[in-house]
Amino acid sequence: MTDLAARLLHLLATLVGRLPWRWLMRIGDALAALWRWRDVRESRVARRNLALAFPAMPPAARDSLHAAILRTTARQALETVRLWTRPHAENLALVRDAHGALLLDAAIASGRGVIIAAPHYGNWELLNQWLAVRTPLAILYRAPESKVGEAFLQAVRADRDRVTQIRAEGPAVRHLFKWLGAGGVVGILPDQQPKAGDGEFAPFFGTPALTMTLLGRLAARTGATLLVAWCERVETHPDRPPAFDLHLELAPPGMSDPDPTVAVHALNAAVERIARRDPAQYQWTYKRYTLRPPGSGEPNPYRTVPPQ
Repeated sequence: MTDLAARLLHLLATLVGRLPWRWLMRIGDALAALWRWRDVRESRVARRNLALAFPAMPPAARDSLHAAILRTTARQALETVRLWTRPHAENLALVRDAHGALLLDAAIASGRGVIIAAPHYGNWELLNQWLAVRTPLAILYRAPESKVGEAFLQAVRADRDRVTQIRAEGPAVRHLFKWLGAGGVVGILPDQQPKAGDGEFAPFFGTPALTMTLLGRLAARTGATLLVAWCERVETHPDRPPAFDLHLELAPPGMSDPDPTVAVHALNAAVERIARRDPAQYQWTYKRYTLRPPGSGEPNPYRTVPPQ
């Protein structure tokens, strides 16, 4: 039953992915307007995150950014459906420039393994497809709670010769060490909140956020080259396909420091720098600050969201 439901979901996604770009963009804008009007979860979480990250921003400016975030989030969701269900060559034609591609090639050629830290900024699924064309890679991912969602995700990301998906649970860390030890490439979304005990707190836009220590441990223990990468939307027009620029840079040295406190501070600073390039392209609809520092007495900021 799960497989059937996943196949039907994949069929629906394929049909949506065949819609013209101008339709997808307008549907995304309408969806964002509906989210704002109904003040759904995405709207509430984004507004709360903006209040935590930009407390000094004038209310009118923050409200304008909130609207832009929901619009970008809705469009990005529909972009991703299309990217998942269209040929990769067609998708990669959306990439205008790839800054730092030679840096990646040199890191792979060194044979020491490569870790790519890719924040939730722009369109990370397009970045995955671009990387998979250039090199086989392993992707660490958090599995959906729904079995149907998991089966669907496996189907749309299926590229068994180029992409190995590793669930962020159980033996995942051992698999990643083995992959890097063989000189492979690993992709990690570094700005997801880990489980309590699997991270340390560090400022993110001025507010302490529980941050994964895995990235620093992998880099420090394997000697792998650590890169920061993102796929930035540089052109969006309601009647034309979007255009993207890819960026790959050497990570700041602190991100691979053996001291986890140093590593998580450097990691959050790197992600924040990218997010500030265009805050509307960052995933503010994610509950980044749920867990609070032990002994702080701070409540979960999403339980009681202040009114508009």
